[in-house]
Amino acid sequence: MKITKDLYQSNLVLLTDFYQLTMAYAYWKAGKGEQEAVFNLFFRKHPFEGGFTLAAGLDYVVDFCQNFRFEKADLDYLEVMKNKDGTPLFEADFLDYLQKLEFTCDIDAVEEGTVVFPNAPLVRVRGPLIQCQLLETPLLNIINFQTLIATKAARINVAAQGEPVLEFGLRRAQGIDGALAASRASYIGGCTSTSNVMAGKLFGIPVSGTHAHSWIMSFETELEAFEAYADAFPDQCIFLVDTYDTLNGVKNAIKVGEILRSKGKEMIGIRIDSGDLAYFSSKARQMLNEAGFPDAKIVASNDLDEHIIASLKSQEADINVWGVGTKLVTAYDQPALGAVYKLSAIKNAQGEWEPKVKVSQQSLKINIPGIHNTKRYFSKGKAVADMIFLEDQEIDPRGVVIIDPVDATRRKRLMPAFYQEEILLKPIFHKGKKVYNLPSLTEIRDRAAKQLESLDKTHMRLVNPHLYPVGLEENLHHLRMELVLKAKKFENEEE
Repeated sequence: MKITKDLYQSNLVLLTDFYQLTMAYAYWKAGKGEQEAVFNLFFRKHPFEGGFTLAAGLDYVVDFCQNFRFEKADLDYLEVMKNKDGTPLFEADFLDYLQKLEFTCDIDAVEEGTVVFPNAPLVRVRGPLIQCQLLETPLLNIINFQTLIATKAARINVAAQGEPVLEFGLRRAQGIDGALAASRASYIGGCTSTSNVMAGKLFGIPVSGTHAHSWIMSFETELEAFEAYADAFPDQCIFLVDTYDTLNGVKNAIKVGEILRSKGKEMIGIRIDSGDLAYFSSKARQMLNEAGFPDAKIVASNDLDEHIIASLKSQEADINVWGVGTKLVTAYDQPALGAVYKLSAIKNAQGEWEPKVKVSQQSLKINIPGIHNTKRYFSKGKAVADMIFLEDQEIDPRGVVIIDPVDATRRKRLMPAFYQEEILLKPIFHKGKKVYNLPSLTEIRDRAAKQLESLDKTHMRLVNPHLYPVGLEENLHHLRMELVLKAKKFENEEE
């Protein structure tokens, strides 16, 4: 079997959990398949114990939805599935329904590169119940991972304080598709380049790299290896100096740098991939300066993340460029975002929308009902609060109170008339047709940078960040509480 040929195809409709298909069949059998519903994709906690999250993956979502259809090979596979008694799992009429199924949903979403916060929807899907249900798993798969990695990249870039961060994670990434998605998301999060050549080709991300220790080891001496590399790439010389002895490696890099200079060329710098990075970078900087190479860059790698970079910064390490791989593309310290996809409204037989709520003993897990959106308020270019509100609810410009969805004692009064505002959910699809012009990856990256600039620095602290205010508009809060009490009363009556 040719895995890449079979997997990487335009239509991935079966990239779903099995129970989505069994629910779809049960909806169809119960006559509910075309009942209109609204689902929201959101997360409950920031990853990495941080103060912000960076949305990513919408481009993939659009591509998936545009190719949403059941083809003959998909239906042939479903046709052979059996119940325990040997009868077909899915009726032939249901498979015929799937064969004719066309994507007709409305999708609204925050734009890629938008800073987002817990409980507010990243994606809202409205359409026939079967279609909404079948979109759950792939949308979560796409948004969860790319949002997680974009956020990790942004945190690493915050720690680097404006110095270039190179993404080197391909060899440690979670498979082919994980590597490509991680390179894309890392670029959105602020990385300047990737080592992943395929990502460079597919997404237009600048590619970069130096050479490996094996290059050095294949020659008799380190100096000979540097000379050969300089002969091949006289304009791109960054010498890896820690194969044998780091400081001696710096000396050899200087020697070859002098040879390059005699030919009218300049070495870019050196890379240190092991040992005490603070100590060796400072010593290397001193040696390079004394030898007349004050502009030579010092690149550091070796299992870096935002916390190690922040520590090296506090030690005044002389590092100009940061190569980050494993801990970025695997989101090493928290490998899942935990976004969920919940039903919030359904249209009844009378054509009226009924808000829905999932009740839990944990207030964190009680979803937000109704057809809602998020409004962000700005003052002098800085984001001050997000309000989650029902779309059919008028907002009093004289003043509103937002209530924390987890802790109702946390409240904030806002005066909308004194703020600039932005509605975060944008129309992406209307009745199955794309109505949104996808920006380029560079435009998404630029948006992410501007979004991060709009946050107060206290929200961007790597440890113990200040909590950004996000709350429910009062009417939505009261609706939620009313539905929770109603559900609990019904549960008690059932008992």
